[in-house]
Formats: sequence, C-alpha cells, structure tokens
Amino acid sequence: MNEIQVDQVLDCRGLSCPLPVIKTFKVINELRGGEILKIMTTDPGSINDFNAWSRQTGNPIVQQSEDPSIGEFLFFVQKKVN
Repeated sequence: MNEIQVDQVLDCRGLSCPLPVIKTFKVINELRGGEILKIMTTDPGSINDFNAWSRQTGNPIVQQSEDPSIGEFLFFVQKKVN
C-alpha cells in the first residue's frame, strides 16, 4: 500500500461537532487543488460529518481510518481541482 503524501495536518482531537468540519473547511480553502489534508479527530460523529461534508463540497476523502484503542479517527481529504 502506498503512503499518502500529506500537504498539511489538522489536529482536531478533543473537539466536538461541528468544530472539526469548520476548521477543515477553513484549512482546505487555503490549499491548492489536488493537495491532501490529514485530519485527526476523536469525535465518533466525525465519520458521518466528514462523509456528508465531502459529498456536499466535492472534496474527496482519499482514505479514512480508525484506531479504536485510542479513539482516534483519521481522514485524508483531497482538495477538489477546479
């Protein structure tokens, strides 16, 4: 499996909905089309939140994963290319 080339990291651990999505929206707007943002969260609701946000904005989730042992969720979002 290839390693994802990350352009920026956003740490949203400890934040609850809707803050991770709001912070992601602000950071993704600063990236260039095609760049990847890695987001770390601890809010279980972020799975549904980020999937809905991705569909609404057109910024695809390239990969997402969960580490239940520490309650962390990772999302790799690619800024859409206009």
